[in-house]
Amino acid sequence: MPIKWSAVKVSEAMDGVESQIGLAAIFFAEAKARAEEALKIPDLPQYIEQRIQTLIWDIQRINQVKDKIEGVRKYIPDGAIEEEQGRTRHGGTQPLI
Repeated sequence: MPIKWSAVKVSEAMDGVESQIGLAAIFFAEAKARAEEALKIPDLPQYIEQRIQTLIWDIQRINQVKDKIEGVRKYIPDGAIEEEQGRTRHGGTQPLI
């Protein structure tokens, strides 16, 4: 059963999101490293240490974003992208069936 939405556009959108996340990952890694360095500050009170640990955990959640992108891709029906590309390659008209 053909889908009514564009699998190609969804796939391209996820490619764009993944690309931006890839660019941001460098900055997130640096932020995490700096937060980890902050944990080494002598005599750091526990309530500050806990906040920094939470910050580090939040920074690491960037991997969950990557998983969500993959989740969107997995919901694109098998063969839908290829079918749509084939239709557009041979013109955008609907079959008369």
